[in-house]
Amino acid sequence: MRYAGALGGATPRRIRRSVASVEHMVDRHDVRRASDAAKGAADDAERHASRLERSRGMRVAARVGHVANGIVHLALAGIVVAVAVGAGGGSADQGGAMQALASTPAGVGALWAVAIAMLALAAFAVLEGIAQRASDGAKALAKGIGKAIAYGAVAVTGIRTALGGGSDGDQQAQSATGQLMAQPLGQVLVGIVGVGILAIGIAFVVMGVRRSFEKHISPPASARRAAMALGVVGYVAKGVAIAVVGVLFVAAAIAHDPSQAGGLDDALKSLQQLPFGVVLLLVVGLGIGAYGVFSIARGVWASKR
Repeated sequence: MRYAGALGGATPRRIRRSVASVEHMVDRHDVRRASDAAKGAADDAERHASRLERSRGMRVAARVGHVANGIVHLALAGIVVAVAVGAGGGSADQGGAMQALASTPAGVGALWAVAIAMLALAAFAVLEGIAQRASDGAKALAKGIGKAIAYGAVAVTGIRTALGGGSDGDQQAQSATGQLMAQPLGQVLVGIVGVGILAIGIAFVVMGVRRSFEKHISPPASARRAAMALGVVGYVAKGVAIAVVGVLFVAAAIAHDPSQAGGLDDALKSLQQLPFGVVLLLVVGLGIGAYGVFSIARGVWASKR
């Protein structure tokens, strides 16, 4: 009766406030419960990813992927060196490297093997990023996804070549640049893409100079010095090549001319136009070869951390 009387004496405003207060408490409880559920799901995903990333099968697949990546870079290096010395050569990019592999006795089988290995390496990169997110934050996940995209692009190029559909990196870069420039603020967007690619190239150079790659490889003492030298030269050379691609995109943005953008083939061959360009192109080609050998060594002597 006391409660009924109290309720009977309550004004409509008080009732509305009471109801609103209860609804607010329920909403906060639902939000907290949903947040806890999401956090639990994320933690479970990290645990599963970490367990899979540490599994023997996944580690072996990643090692094979690094070997495949090294083979692609060696094929690319052969093309660049051939262009530098005037001995012909094909398109100095991933597509050209895949065409070179297709011309070997292993033929299309080599392309499929490389593509599958690179897809496995891409999957490993994502798992590694998820597993390291707890300790290194979102940066680790972003880095893993970035690597996966790069490895996946190599795999896609290999599959296209195996199916008989070649890939012209320069043409694709110019087409993509033209489409981007047609968008609102397209010129600015192309410039941002160019700066981003340039930053990636600089990052490779820095990794080479600082020898940041050391944590990924555990060679025997007898081969350590050679492996480190290959890593330094390889990372710096690859960084230079990527940086030049970024410069071409920035130049295209400044000139508002998509034809000035280009892929790796245009970037490398543009080095020939510089003073001592032939020597520079030859050095970069040999450096890319060094990166290829280092990648194979990384597959053989991958750190078990």
